Amino acid sequence: MQSDLPKVLHRLNDKPMILHVLDNLREAGVDRIIVVVGYRGEEVIDAVGSKAETVWQRQQLGTGHAVMQAEKALERFSGKVVVACGDVPLIRPSTFSEMIDRAGDDRVKAVVLTMMMTDPKGYGRIVRDSRDEFIRIIEEKDASEDVKLIGEVNTGTYVFDKEFLFKGLAGLDRNNAQGEYYLTDALQYVVATGFRVIPQTLSDSTEGRGVNSREELSLLEDYLKR
Repeated sequence: MQSDLPKVLHRLNDKPMILHVLDNLREAGVDRIIVVVGYRGEEVIDAVGSKAETVWQRQQLGTGHAVMQAEKALERFSGKVVVACGDVPLIRPSTFSEMIDRAGDDRVKAVVLTMMMTDPKGYGRIVRDSRDEFIRIIEEKDASEDVKLIGEVNTGTYVFDKEFLFKGLAGLDRNNAQGEYYLTDALQYVVATGFRVIPQTLSDSTEGRGVNSREELSLLEDYLKR
């Protein structure tokens, strides 16, 4: 981003990216939101204000580690947990609502939001079996050349059954190319216990785009204006 400002505070149409995410979650009916903060977290806390609770991730050890920081705050909660990224600002309230509804099936313990890309470089790939059932997500840096050809990718947006989420996180390790705790590996726990993970695929991939550069932020601004 060529800036010291926390990425989620860069403005999209005159509003910090993270506030787009919080407003869309709230409109989808999510009544309690916890924001995990790290780098220059005080500034993120100030921007979030009363829109959400906050917890700290003092060391940045990956997406799985980030979600672990919310476990204590959720210890008395049971039900569905939405996990969303502060730098994926265009997920619609209707998309979140549909994911939550699909997670209501007793056999489904997680829903992952996916999208199709002609150039999937940099994204985790969705691996399915011969019956089109979800198997796992493989990150770009851990992917074989065959896996890199897969065009269905992870947006980083999920709905988990809370019990399965934290049991899955408890078994994570950092034995991967980035030395991080991958949240995506918690999905494998769901599959291993005999329950289903449902991939929900966006019809418009721009909705699921993350922002990692000023150019990408500009593209999303143009999209919103159109």
